[in-house]
Amino acid sequence: MFRRLLRGSVSEPTLSRLGAAVAERNGEPLESIRPLEADNWLSTPCVVNERYFLKVITGQNSLVHTLLTVGRNLGAFSSGRVGFFDHVATPVEMARRELAATRQMRALGVNAPEPLDTFEFEGYGVLVLEYLPAFRTLDSLSAAEASGFAADLFAALAVLHDSGLAHGDLRAENVLVADGDLYFIDATTVSDDAAADARAYDLACALAALEPLVGTGRAVAAASGSYDTDALRATVRFLPFVAVRPDHDFDPIALRGELDKRLD
Repeated sequence: MFRRLLRGSVSEPTLSRLGAAVAERNGEPLESIRPLEADNWLSTPCVVNERYFLKVITGQNSLVHTLLTVGRNLGAFSSGRVGFFDHVATPVEMARRELAATRQMRALGVNAPEPLDTFEFEGYGVLVLEYLPAFRTLDSLSAAEASGFAADLFAALAVLHDSGLAHGDLRAENVLVADGDLYFIDATTVSDDAAADARAYDLACALAALEPLVGTGRAVAAASGSYDTDALRATVRFLPFVAVRPDHDFDPIALRGELDKRLD
């Protein structure tokens, strides 16, 4: 209930009108629209015609985004670095930024749901993506399954980083497995002025997401397959920051120890 209040509500009649608008924009009748239960502070997710995944972004979501951005930048400052998270002022701009980030990922060959559309509807920002009907999040995998995808996770992240990009919100819920492949979702916006720090933070988040599933040794070994020692060393300063985030639950001391062994 608390999360629902924070992210703002979208009434059923509004969702019905929005579903009709999305269907019309794609040249088809509205057959169905259903909200999805998701652990998401920044939008109301739903599915139209079992084909289109929508993020409906309210003014309340924009406010929460502001608060999260401030908090994350304070966390970066506490790590001795300049804050690198960009604030996005309006719901429609939030939708446009994520659409652009998703297009960039796909242009590099990184799996992400196909970005289809973004528009403003009755004051809401609307992002339309391909709907992946059968997926699991990274944290729902068994240890053996997660181990099988560990190298792929860091390889995909390295593609983004080698192109000068960063994900900005990499956590287990934002890594999906569908049809045997990994997909990144929910990319956010980071400042170009601190891109190197943002990439180090990404890598720290990826290690934090994987460590509870496969253990410290396997997580660091998988990261070492795509990142050199300088990149791994840069992540160490961000582990305390990642550890205090409520959406990560890992052992920062054990992970730091494993990294130190790898870096010696």
